[in-house]
Amino acid sequence: MNKTIQRFVDVPEQSRPRERLCEYGAKALANHELLAILLRTGTKNLNVLQLSMAVLTEVEDLYSLRHITVEELVNIQGIGKTKAIELIAAIELGGRVIRASQIKEGTVTSSAYIGHLLQDELSGLSQEHVVAIYLNTKNEIIKKETVFKGSLNSSVAHPREIFRGAVKYSAARIIIAHNHPSGNPNPSEADLLFTERMAKAGEMMGIEVLDHIIVGENRYISLKEHDLF
Repeated sequence: MNKTIQRFVDVPEQSRPRERLCEYGAKALANHELLAILLRTGTKNLNVLQLSMAVLTEVEDLYSLRHITVEELVNIQGIGKTKAIELIAAIELGGRVIRASQIKEGTVTSSAYIGHLLQDELSGLSQEHVVAIYLNTKNEIIKKETVFKGSLNSSVAHPREIFRGAVKYSAARIIIAHNHPSGNPNPSEADLLFTERMAKAGEMMGIEVLDHIIVGENRYISLKEHDLF
């Protein structure tokens, strides 16, 4: 049977992930766009972007994708064994890269260490990103993840969401960080109130909030170092 396979050329040029990655960088791409680059082709009924979104719909989240098997991938319509093997290999390689970078980061010894670590990651972003850094009892980073995208004024920025990760990863301490797209890292009233709520929630849960770091353009502010909580 003759099957028509949809490729990147079937996707409008302005939406093609490879071209967008070259022009804007990998960080500008959404998860389904990055996945589409790995999948390369779609199916008779779905272009590659639609197929990648269908795959992500089948998994609970990106963490679950890390543990998916070839057999589970093949059960997703449009994913054959070859694509499944290639995805598993890419996921494993990505995991090894992440683990390698964590080894280089080592133990957190100061707010300055985290501030410099996050500056390249958060500086210059057009939207606020809230990052939680989860530490063990030796102050070693066991997990770093972006937990929110948006303003801290938003009701979605709730301590329970951040501490859910702390419990999940058995963290003893956490450091919170976020960026100010304006480039000015000076804390707002909302920043201070949010930090106070986080510190109180941490006290009740026995998980210490070590610091809240605000990243601006080429500089950052540690609320702990400035005795702001």
